[in-house]
Amino acid sequence: MILENASAIVTGGASGLGLATARQLVGRGVFTVLVDLPTSPGAEVVADLGDHCAFAPADVADPEAVAAAVKMASDQAPLRALVHCAGRGGTVRVVDRAGEPGSLDDYRGLIETNLVGTFNVLRLAAANMITNEPVEGERGVCIMTASVAAWEGQIGQTPYASAKAGVVGMTLVAARDLASRLVRVCTIAPGTFDTPILSRFSDEVRGRLAAAVPHPARLGHPEEYAALAMHIVDNAMLNGETIRLDGAIRMPAR
Repeated sequence: MILENASAIVTGGASGLGLATARQLVGRGVFTVLVDLPTSPGAEVVADLGDHCAFAPADVADPEAVAAAVKMASDQAPLRALVHCAGRGGTVRVVDRAGEPGSLDDYRGLIETNLVGTFNVLRLAAANMITNEPVEGERGVCIMTASVAAWEGQIGQTPYASAKAGVVGMTLVAARDLASRLVRVCTIAPGTFDTPILSRFSDEVRGRLAAAVPHPARLGHPEEYAALAMHIVDNAMLNGETIRLDGAIRMPAR
């Protein structure tokens, strides 16, 4: 996808994978709208990145707020790229340690953010993209974020793994759905990356996670995710694919 005279949206853009991707896009001269929660440092990030971006506070599962972000981007230039990184972690066991059923409310909340939110952002961005004039046979590209937990969810990750497996399942279907509209869809499934989701763990736990990666034996850098996202944008033959970005890790049960 050629991004000259185009705009982009990055969700979760105030930190981690999203921020690294936003930096890449802004660096290439693409007007980029960073979507993140109102409580995030989105405004400060935009002030640091410069004039070629804007902050749209939104919960990704909120149709009106996401629609406003889409309009903010497309008012500047045709929206041709979406990189959806927003999501959150959380633990829900099927049966908790006290023998009680796992919390259905907590399960629903994680599904709402990580799966429903993904579809909400995808549908609204894609509906805007299909109105674009084609450039070299393309109108836009949408990149979603899953996780290796889609295949190897660990104990307590039932809602997170369910949601990320749903994103993987959505990818090919969405790509086929949008193919006639000249919009591509791919997903990146990161392994253990050095992002705010891991910040709640101790250095000891983070060290164990890093050592579990076969090669390179470290946590992934957000810039490595961003580099793959930009390659997907640039490579028109990447469509309908979920790409693991994990250093060959296969997660154990715990």
